[in-house]
Amino acid sequence: MIPPLKPTDRADQALAWMEEFRTRHLPVVEDSRFLGLLGEEQILEGNDRQRPVKEFELLCSHCFVHDWQYFYEVLKLAVDNQVDLVGVVDEHEEFLGVITVQDTITAFAQTTPVQATGSVIVLAMDSRDYSLTEISRLVEENNARILSSSIKQDADDPHRIKVVLKINREEVSAILATLERFGYKVISRFQETEVTDSDRERIDELLKYLDI
Repeated sequence: MIPPLKPTDRADQALAWMEEFRTRHLPVVEDSRFLGLLGEEQILEGNDRQRPVKEFELLCSHCFVHDWQYFYEVLKLAVDNQVDLVGVVDEHEEFLGVITVQDTITAFAQTTPVQATGSVIVLAMDSRDYSLTEISRLVEENNARILSSSIKQDADDPHRIKVVLKINREEVSAILATLERFGYKVISRFQETEVTDSDRERIDELLKYLDI
């Protein structure tokens, strides 16, 4: 478990823990209250390893989640603030610990939609044309179902989105034909069978869409 720093701890202690736990940030806690994060770059730029933690301007005092929140909240908070961990607090705002981005990705990978075999399809469309109900209907007409879905705004056009679908079938040719017949543009697909070099290129392309 990654330990929290106290305001009275020194920068050299923080660096030692960062190296030991392979993290760029550590939580700072006082009287069970999460105060924020101390970053490795802050210490190195200050060039004073004897400096107490309380003399640094802490980062991201809002970078915490409650113990009942889903891991999507952790990822969004970490990505938005460019940190590799966030604090976890209980209903009384008392510090419980931290969860890292790596822990979150591992938890996500163990969920049923990720573990289940099938295919991934990426669609592009105007945001006003998005209807998960309609897309689900078209998929189910081909005796398949959507295990999970996510939406990402197009970086080049704020009015367009990319929709990533996890389907419970490896063979999706009929589904793709149906989607295209109803005007949906398929920009990527990946069948989760044996990974070849060409499949690896498709995986890399998909990860770019997901910003992973």
